Amino acid sequence: MRRLLIPTLIVSLLLTGFGMQLDLPSDQPLKMQWGPKTASALDLFGSGEDQEDQPAAAKGAFWRTDSGIPKAQPVGVPTSFADLAERVAPAVVSIQTSGTVEVGRMQGMPPGFEEFFGGNPWHQGQPDQPRERKSSGEGSGFVISTEGYIVTNNHVVEDMDEIKVLFLDGTELEAKIVGLDPKTDIALLKVDPGRKKLTAIALGDSDQARPGDWVVAIGNPFGLAHTVTAGIVSAKNRREVTNQSYEDFIQTDAAINPGNSGGPLIDLQGRVIGINTAIRSNANTIGFSVPINQAKQILPQLRADGHVTRGWLGVQIQGVTQEIADQFELDEARGALVSQVLPNTPAEAGGIERGDVIVEFNDVPIGEWHELPSVVANTPVSAKANVVVMRDGKRKSFGIKIGELEETKTLASVAPQIDGTEAFGLRAQDVTPSLADQLGLDEANGVIVTEVDPDGSAAEAGIQRGDVIVEVNRGVVKSAKDLAKKLEKADASALVLVRRGGNTLYIALNRAG
Repeated sequence: MRRLLIPTLIVSLLLTGFGMQLDLPSDQPLKMQWGPKTASALDLFGSGEDQEDQPAAAKGAFWRTDSGIPKAQPVGVPTSFADLAERVAPAVVSIQTSGTVEVGRMQGMPPGFEEFFGGNPWHQGQPDQPRERKSSGEGSGFVISTEGYIVTNNHVVEDMDEIKVLFLDGTELEAKIVGLDPKTDIALLKVDPGRKKLTAIALGDSDQARPGDWVVAIGNPFGLAHTVTAGIVSAKNRREVTNQSYEDFIQTDAAINPGNSGGPLIDLQGRVIGINTAIRSNANTIGFSVPINQAKQILPQLRADGHVTRGWLGVQIQGVTQEIADQFELDEARGALVSQVLPNTPAEAGGIERGDVIVEFNDVPIGEWHELPSVVANTPVSAKANVVVMRDGKRKSFGIKIGELEETKTLASVAPQIDGTEAFGLRAQDVTPSLADQLGLDEANGVIVTEVDPDGSAAEAGIQRGDVIVEVNRGVVKSAKDLAKKLEKADASALVLVRRGGNTLYIALNRAG
């Protein structure tokens, strides 16, 4: 486990164990995660596989889906979850890790978290002093194949030198990392079972789970192995819980605590529907699990290649507010607004332009901007995708050959969402070549905001000192005088395009009165 998290709206398109760092407020979701480490693909096949079938087998499902447990149909509260727990518990494991990590001193450590750092409290006011220390942690996992494949969270095992898996009967086996995917916080491990007969748990269909359905969590909270808790699915499609690009969590009120990371969330038929990953601090009945269907999409790649290959579009996007929808003459506030098309990208080659609103991708409707990253990421590299956009009030379709997302690339970044409200209230000056050089701008165009009235609509909409305004109502701004003229001509509102750092975003401003 590493840190507490706050939501962010800037993402790159394409969560509970010990030894974490905490660096954000305690009222935010708690993410417990290790430092980054890249794992190479290891031996992917058990001795029982036909070597000739290895390539095909590596790319397909290698887990069971039939639990063999009759589906319970309780009326009201089930009388007991004991039979279910006994059936699936042998497949749930405790994971103990150790490794050497580099850490820095942290200020303002919340009380009660010192034990996560080897018993050495951090004192307020001390400067950051990066150093190496021995770190150990605990988490949970579950067996998905009798060959020894185990699923857990990436943050439980990455950057760890030694990983031990403890089974219900007391057996302890060393595990190796087969593959890691930090973006979904999923890891695939492999143990050599030898003569031990492993029990594998079935993987279910998280899409079929509904809020109100009973679920059971089994894990290793605070080192208490094989703890069983029960509750319901509280909600689905929870986003902005962490800073991960592809989050789409199942929320549950089944008690999940530090150490449950990587453990299974199980339905009444004994099938895994989620991987317990994150908690809301100070509320142990608000937990979040990665949907198992999301895991099933990437586990074959982790087994075969050790990492996940994702599709890449190459745009920067933002959400569509009602104000922006009005400015773009859209019937409704939906879709992903393209605020920038990155150069030399599939989007640029395919004809996507800044100001387009992506409303459909390969026949999948895009209702909100955060739905687009996963859809693009799951598209095979080099596949041709049909992208439907709204441009100047008309639907247009583009066939785009999807590229491959690399860690150094941006599939799409999401510009900060900003709502427009009341009057303009800003001052600006021309961007000269020398000023552009000082600000690190690629080109000397647009005007720079030098002052923002704290009580004006520009401030309320999110305009900041140092922003560069490059367009007003889709027209290029050539100078400060040109900006004033364009704003003067604007009716009740104006749509401005702002460059902030490496991002560009549309902001809707309303005239006072």
